[in-house]
Amino acid sequence: MMNIRPIRSNADLEQALVRMEELWAAEDGTPEADELDVLSILIEKYEDEHYPIGPSDPIEAIKFRMEQQGLTPRDLEPYIGSSGRVSEVLNRKRKLSLRMIKRLHDGLNIPYESLMGEAAA
Repeated sequence: MMNIRPIRSNADLEQALVRMEELWAAEDGTPEADELDVLSILIEKYEDEHYPIGPSDPIEAIKFRMEQQGLTPRDLEPYIGSSGRVSEVLNRKRKLSLRMIKRLHDGLNIPYESLMGEAAA
């Protein structure tokens, strides 16, 4: 039987991680697998709030959005510029300008924090 509680402290987190380890080999479709799914969501939420990961890599953020939306490099031209400039940015040969960052944020809803990368830290 599931006995899941919110994770509110590091002690709660430790208990949840121990329980998650016990459930790791649970077969799909079982109550234990359901408990594992719920625990993983609670653990991820707690860790995201209490142990945030630093800013992401701007190029990875752009590539992730491209993948999410099925975009090609050509689709980035309105935000970055010519196909040559898009290629330079995606291949890390040219840094994003503030204008590019603003256009990517406004047009593709990529968070500023992701686009600023190390500069935001």
